Amino acid sequence: MDRHPTDHPAIVAVCRTRALQPRTASSRHLSGIDKGGVDAVVVTPTGVEGDEVRDVEHHGGIDKAVYAYADEDAAWWAAELGEDIWPGRFGENLRTRGVDLVGAVIGERWRIGADVLVEVSEPRVPCATFQHHMGDRPGWVKRFADVGRTGTYLRVLAGGPVAPGDAVEVLSRPAHGVTIGRWFTANDPADAKALLDAESDDWQVPAALRGYLVHVLSRAGAGTT
Repeated sequence: MDRHPTDHPAIVAVCRTRALQPRTASSRHLSGIDKGGVDAVVVTPTGVEGDEVRDVEHHGGIDKAVYAYADEDAAWWAAELGEDIWPGRFGENLRTRGVDLVGAVIGERWRIGADVLVEVSEPRVPCATFQHHMGDRPGWVKRFADVGRTGTYLRVLAGGPVAPGDAVEVLSRPAHGVTIGRWFTANDPADAKALLDAESDDWQVPAALRGYLVHVLSRAGAGTT
């Protein structure tokens, strides 16, 4: 996968829900996935102020407070699909430039602007709501997953305002080396163990991801007995 980060990683757009829409063609439940760019947002440990998260079982919360997507990956999809992938089109809150999100190490921490501190938590897993939002393209969930340009969810460790042009600085990167893209693509038991072994007083695996890591290890153990 070709990646050419710029010398000045930054936020190029901030987004929140424009209008609620049905999760799927047959659903009476609503989703806040339809997002568009605004002048600025305030991020908090529970999400972006003014954003809508309706499916709280699978989205939002402390470990998925903010979803970031790379402008470079959006440009790749725009060329692939022959249409504009504007900021917010994939339901993201932050559109970045010069930040390799798929290559981000789970648990690495960034400063955004002057005040905001976030932590890379887990990859985005495409779902039926996303497929419906993209016009119910046949096979969209599998296609998006197979390409692997997932973007990443972020924990918010210190909240504050974020606006286009804010710099993104990587402050720390865990030694385990398991990236968003590697975990999403491989689900390697060795990586699952590395992530669990890396837990400390300063860092804990996101709750939903922890359950899946344990499942991967359990399945691998069962397969070797």
